[in-house]
Amino acid sequence: MINILLNGCNGKMGQEISRLLKANSNIRIAAGVDNSPDKCNNGYNTYKTLREVNEKIDVVLDFSHPDGLTGLIEYCLQNKIALVVATTGLSQSYFEALKKASEKIPVFQTANMSFGVNLTVELCKNAAKALGKDFDIEIIEKHHNEKKDAPSGTALMIANEINTVLNNSLDFIYERHEKGARKKNEIGIYSLRGGTIPGEHIIIFAGKDEIIEIKHTAMSRRIFAEGAIKAVEFIANKKPGYYNMKNLLKETCLYE
Repeated sequence: MINILLNGCNGKMGQEISRLLKANSNIRIAAGVDNSPDKCNNGYNTYKTLREVNEKIDVVLDFSHPDGLTGLIEYCLQNKIALVVATTGLSQSYFEALKKASEKIPVFQTANMSFGVNLTVELCKNAAKALGKDFDIEIIEKHHNEKKDAPSGTALMIANEINTVLNNSLDFIYERHEKGARKKNEIGIYSLRGGTIPGEHIIIFAGKDEIIEIKHTAMSRRIFAEGAIKAVEFIANKKPGYYNMKNLLKETCLYE
């Protein structure tokens, strides 16, 4: 049995994970932490701060806010607990802190927990290898009106992965608003916010007289929760290191 601490347990993703884990015989939520601990009636102890937690924890699953990540890393290091970070909108300093922590504990971090999204990334990389020199690449991402970061972490992940196979030759352009023709070494990233859209990413490869689109649409938050649960199972017994969804997918033989 894997005992987890669910950080951000009373948020929308935290509650989705709580629902799914009620039927899971391998993972148990031993405790939760949330800024509003009394907001939901959880079947486990819920605290406002990490200092209050005294349950035995094997893995921390974080679906909260970047502002609390520093304290969470310290907690995991002090207690030698594996950490799964599903929170998005991380700055470079947080990535550096996570990589440093991974020298002592297992750390799993990804901008998107969906298997489908991560497969989409691989499709985009292959397309960029074949088309990058002759096709312009643009990314459109759509999310609900409560999402705080823009562009989405997933859009940035896709853009960065595309850029790696093109020798980091592309400049990122956010929300075009200046006059003038598009430059060849650009990749445009656009953010739309509205309603209750769980998430949609469209990657456009536009060439001369032809257009190729790769699109992923999330119909609910469940797919992200299921991916996070698989990440917990994956990292529970791993050695210290920095892991991501690509490592998980390779282990489950979804792609080489």
